[in-house]
Amino acid sequence: MNFENETAIITGSSGIALATAIALSKEGAQVHIAGIDEGHNAEAKTAAGKLPITVHKVDISYEAQVKLWIDSIASQSGGIDILINSAGIQTFGNIESTETADWDRVMNINLRSCFLTGHYVYPHMKKRGGGSIIHVSSVQGHSNQNNVLAYATSKGAQQSLTRAMAVDCAKDNIRVNSISPGSIRTPLLEYSAQQLASEDKSVEDMIGEFGQSHPIGRVGSPDEVAALICFLVGEKGGFCVGADYLIDGGLSAQLGV
Repeated sequence: MNFENETAIITGSSGIALATAIALSKEGAQVHIAGIDEGHNAEAKTAAGKLPITVHKVDISYEAQVKLWIDSIASQSGGIDILINSAGIQTFGNIESTETADWDRVMNINLRSCFLTGHYVYPHMKKRGGGSIIHVSSVQGHSNQNNVLAYATSKGAQQSLTRAMAVDCAKDNIRVNSISPGSIRTPLLEYSAQQLASEDKSVEDMIGEFGQSHPIGRVGSPDEVAALICFLVGEKGGFCVGADYLIDGGLSAQLGV
């Protein structure tokens, strides 16, 4: 794959987002990452090394910051070719225990940010003659575990947004797709493991259990997900429009019995 002379913007600065940024930049793309966590941003800068990756501190739940970030990059680069919405958070709770503030925070970061970035990148891609947008959703948007009400809802909505955008944007040669990873070794997965760990089960024990729940017997790596994203946004993925692509080690193929 060759992304020479292409500009990519990615929300999130760790896990899948960082792996994708590195993969795209190694193939020639100029990559801009938006992250709010200063620790993750610093780690991303270190991991990027001399690759053409720029890390920006942006709160993607705020419209003004999103608009400024996208418009400034488009102005500097002459346009934007690729948008990958990978930033996300997870809270735990059911319909009774989930607080309104937690619900709103998850929706703002996981869903509203996808609308905002798409809204402001669209005219730049249209002017460029086309582009590709990826929403990093989740298997939890297909069928979900208990106690992840807000997260699962946001991921299902991302897939609906993907289809709606794809139908509207295809006429301008802008392709929109989503991917649904299973358990991937990211800071978000480690956070989930921390919430479930106990005196008898360490974080590593929990991650091992997550992996064993997948038919392939392990959790995935961010690099494996990045490879799928690179295919979808590249020329060889040119006929991929409006679909969600599972990359879950067989998790969604099995019956939970």
